[in-house]
Amino acid sequence: MPGMTAAQIIVIATPIFLLLIVGEFTLGRWRGRNTYRLADTLSSIGLGIISQLGGLFSTLLTVGIYTAAFETLAPWRLPADAAWVWIIGLLFYDFCYYWHHRAGHRVALLWAAHAVHHQSEDYNLGTALRQTGTGWLGGWVFYLPMALLGFPPLVFGVVALVDLLYQFWVHTQQIGRLGWFDRWFCSPSNHRVHHAVNDRYVDRNYGGILVLWDRLFGSFQDEIEAEPCVYGTRSPLRSWNPLWANAQVYADLMHDSWHTRRWADKVRVWFKPPGWRPADVAARLPKPAFDLQATAVYDPPLSRAAAGSAAGLFLALLGATAALLWQAHTLSLGTQLAGAAAIVAGLWAVGAISSPRAVQRSEQPA
Repeated sequence: MPGMTAAQIIVIATPIFLLLIVGEFTLGRWRGRNTYRLADTLSSIGLGIISQLGGLFSTLLTVGIYTAAFETLAPWRLPADAAWVWIIGLLFYDFCYYWHHRAGHRVALLWAAHAVHHQSEDYNLGTALRQTGTGWLGGWVFYLPMALLGFPPLVFGVVALVDLLYQFWVHTQQIGRLGWFDRWFCSPSNHRVHHAVNDRYVDRNYGGILVLWDRLFGSFQDEIEAEPCVYGTRSPLRSWNPLWANAQVYADLMHDSWHTRRWADKVRVWFKPPGWRPADVAARLPKPAFDLQATAVYDPPLSRAAAGSAAGLFLALLGATAALLWQAHTLSLGTQLAGAAAIVAGLWAVGAISSPRAVQRSEQPA
């Protein structure tokens, strides 16, 4: 949309996302296969809000780096008014995204950011909105080849948004196998596999739009009807706190880096695959091995009073977020920071209301 910021486009798209979530919830209830829990859904969408708020401040850095590389290092500049540039740009972006996504599962530092998207133990359209607030720390590196090959920043920005929006609809259990479509594209079936922690499924199907990349580079896994997907992460979050959701894996890495005695391991822990631990730390401070059968879904009881309070506060924060994102380009940096901080504090409160201790207090007799 000409003249609109990316944040404003997200604001316009949000009611569509929410209507589709309501539609999926209604369909699931009608089929007797509901995939939603209130606290989890509020947590997921709240983390999406934090991601968008972070984008107000990080986009300038990431787009700035891309633009600087394009203007100073690209040997040529592709025309932004040519259709083939946009088509090739989208395909090339999706190729870069595949490697970014794959690295996000194989490099601990990148996983620390990406893990947020996988923490939900439900799988639904709300999960699609569950995004990291720290992905900007290293993700921009994977798209520099586009700048070096002369794709204009406008093309990069638009195809990145298209790639992201495409991935919304594949986060559902209400759509089954799609035949030939599953062979070429990221589909609900293929992406369910990606979110699963089963041994057969873990770290598979990284493609954003095309699953073709997974077939070419050996990371494809078909969904097996006899082995239902189990969702979440192998180190469960077990919290509705959005700040801890973003910090959990970083804290674990910092813990192991601090406690290992070998200096090489203090660095290595950040770049090894997720789950790797220095031998001395693993021996002194062991963690239980992952057991799919013993994993229980985090589902503390939520009273009607707590549910109503959390939902009411969340709706108010959603409206405040829409107003801030829509007006952000007209506001000073200080006002943006203050508004974002207030919303994040409110989302922390939503998580606190939904948490066991708050639930227990709300159920005590007056």
